[in-house]
Amino acid sequence: MIQSEIHTEVQTDMPQSERNHSSQQISPTKSATAAVQRGVARADGKLSLADSMLTFTPYNSQFGLGPYQLAVTDIARVEKCLGKGGGILPVTRDALRITLTGGDSYEFILANPDDWIAALGA
Repeated sequence: MIQSEIHTEVQTDMPQSERNHSSQQISPTKSATAAVQRGVARADGKLSLADSMLTFTPYNSQFGLGPYQLAVTDIARVEKCLGKGGGILPVTRDALRITLTGGDSYEFILANPDDWIAALGA
């Protein structure tokens, strides 16, 4: 079973202006172990949401599936879908399809897809 983690970051020692303009790495507000599926190809990795960017980082980048960085403003639709084995056989309902404004779509198999839909504001 894939587990989801929710992280929140509180920076009370840093002024608001510095928090908004910091160029350092931003801690994710939500992250989970996930698998990206593109046709029959699939890669396990970590899906993270931080501010206005959704990032998928594969555990093994040699498959050519990621890393992906999707701007939240480019997301046209987020919906539940079926995760498929071999790209054709439905194996789980815990999956999420993200369609971008340009028409590209990405499918992720992960726990609690409804939480991700809510987090992405869809």
